[in-house]
Amino acid sequence: MDARKWHKAYDPQVSPELAFKRWTIPDIFERTVRNFPNNDAVIFMNCRLSYAQLKDCVDRLATALAKMGVGKDSKVAIHLPNLPQTVISTHAVLKLGAQCVMTNPLYVPREIEHQWNDSGAEVVITADFLYERHLRGMRGRLPNVREYVIASIPEYLRFPLNLLAPIKLKKMNPPSYAKVAHGEGISFFKKLVDGTKPDPPAVSIDFDDLALLQYTGGTTGVSKGAMMTHANISSNAQQMRAWFPTAVDGEEVVLAALPFFHIFGLTVDMMFATIAAGSLVLMPNPRDIPTMIKNINKHKVTLFPAVPAMFNAINQYPGIESVDISSIKSCFSGSAPLPLDVQQRFEELTKCRIVEGFGLTETSPVTHANPLGGVRKIGTIGIPVSNTDAKIVDPADGTKDMPPGEEGELVVKGPQVMKGYWNRPDETAKTVQGGWLYTGDLAAMDEDGYFLIVGRKKDMILASGYNIYPDEIDNVLMSYPGMLEACTIGIPDPKRGESVKSFVVLKPEATATEQDLIAHCRENLAPYKVPRMIEFREELPKSAMMKLLRRELRDEELKKLGAE
Repeated sequence: MDARKWHKAYDPQVSPELAFKRWTIPDIFERTVRNFPNNDAVIFMNCRLSYAQLKDCVDRLATALAKMGVGKDSKVAIHLPNLPQTVISTHAVLKLGAQCVMTNPLYVPREIEHQWNDSGAEVVITADFLYERHLRGMRGRLPNVREYVIASIPEYLRFPLNLLAPIKLKKMNPPSYAKVAHGEGISFFKKLVDGTKPDPPAVSIDFDDLALLQYTGGTTGVSKGAMMTHANISSNAQQMRAWFPTAVDGEEVVLAALPFFHIFGLTVDMMFATIAAGSLVLMPNPRDIPTMIKNINKHKVTLFPAVPAMFNAINQYPGIESVDISSIKSCFSGSAPLPLDVQQRFEELTKCRIVEGFGLTETSPVTHANPLGGVRKIGTIGIPVSNTDAKIVDPADGTKDMPPGEEGELVVKGPQVMKGYWNRPDETAKTVQGGWLYTGDLAAMDEDGYFLIVGRKKDMILASGYNIYPDEIDNVLMSYPGMLEACTIGIPDPKRGESVKSFVVLKPEATATEQDLIAHCRENLAPYKVPRMIEFREELPKSAMMKLLRRELRDEELKKLGAE
């Protein structure tokens, strides 16, 4: 790759060109086990597994899965929140040369059925309450699945939590613990691991072999399986390890609040911790802010990859000033724009540095980040990480390069770019052209090579012939005192084509009227961008990654218009 202007902005300790080790994910894991066998690999409540103990569990489960017929290129669905079993399962499946189909536990039967039938998943590793809630009743619609391995949240806890947790979990709404009856095609995770000798078959795995089928959210159509290779995930983990040069192998504690079923959590939490021999502090519920803060304080978390909503929630937590969370050294923020006041407040509380970046499911995910020790430009996604190229092209023709400062579609190239979409060559051809991945994001690059996201092509509002980007309006609304969240959409308008409507949530002590917010927008936006309507809400819809869901708000508005 030719030198780019952004290389001048790199942290002095970070090379623009890395000599990647051709380590598969099992190679990375085995290397860390050899070098740091006694370090904590997994921390979950009162459960701790060292790397040596984790390897023992991985080898036992891999042996058991092999006896079920899982081998090279088998597909195994992992349908779990962030638990010790999730980490064990991921490494065991990959050790066999099989592929993980990481599945969101919040998915409804329609979404599960599509992903598992599309991928051809043969074995499912799930939790007892998830099996009882959905899977038991839909087994007939999943003809490829021949075995269900049932995990339970309390089974890796020590006394007395292993006895108390089931009682508490049964009382939750909905319950997170259930008894699953023995039956054909049913195995139980802990019994399977404990009852199997660690003797997995030796499997030859190539750097370019598939590791994951990582399904997209399906927000613009049918959910597609991004084919991620060992090279993709390993390269991105190596890129991230290099990007945080102050991290010390064997000494970092990573708060794993980002779900592993999302590529952000899988790579930046699990795989980063594996390559750096760090300890993963597992959080099954990323919305449990009191437990999140307790974990940071108790386990002296040093690295905190998160989304803006998590930083904001910690900032707003009552009495947070009296809690010591200063162990955090570095944070990585992605998935959504990071408001300036949220960043400043969190950095004041912790004295850490938040690195805002960018990525996609299809790019393993990280392509851009602000330098940890170099120049950080607030409000941008930073610069392309090592061995990564990026440019802005005309969104109309997709080929013409746009000059600095001009908006267009962001396209990227690098070792972290997916192989393609599973069984969808036409979709692959649209998205990856000549090695360049077309992100669907509208962005601009400044004179120094820093990139600014202005919106998604699909989210762009077209009002009276003007292109309006919701993110810009959201940023202006977030600058209003007392604003907690803001989300803007376009709704059909017979005269303008679309009109701008914003949904906002105020902090508990704050007050504002629609007129106040519109006046604030008029001071900071061109007239055609100012929202015509502002709706106050107590909360806004979010994904499992705590990302605001514009599509749900848009669907609600369309239903209202249809009813009218």
